[in-house]
Amino acid sequence: MIKVVSAKANDDYSLELKFSDGKQKCFDAKPYLDYEVFKPLKDLNYFKRIKIAFGTVQWTDEQDISPETLYLEGKESSEKVFYESCKKNEIEQLGR
Repeated sequence: MIKVVSAKANDDYSLELKFSDGKQKCFDAKPYLDYEVFKPLKDLNYFKRIKIAFGTVQWTDEQDISPETLYLEGKESSEKVFYESCKKNEIEQLGR
């Protein structure tokens, strides 16, 4: 089973993730924010209060996204361009 081993929440509601298989991915959480359980995450300060629990990302009120979803829907990035990939996503979202 793939597990999240580290995570960082960004200002554009993306997550920079590292997985147990060594892959790094950028996950766009914005499409999930309209679901009732995730609506509190629209508060950016709350969104940024993440922790790793049970192999995935979890917020303080125990909302989480399965590690499989994060892995399958995340955009893979090499270590060199990992941060830039998440930033590119932010710039593309601003241009819409």
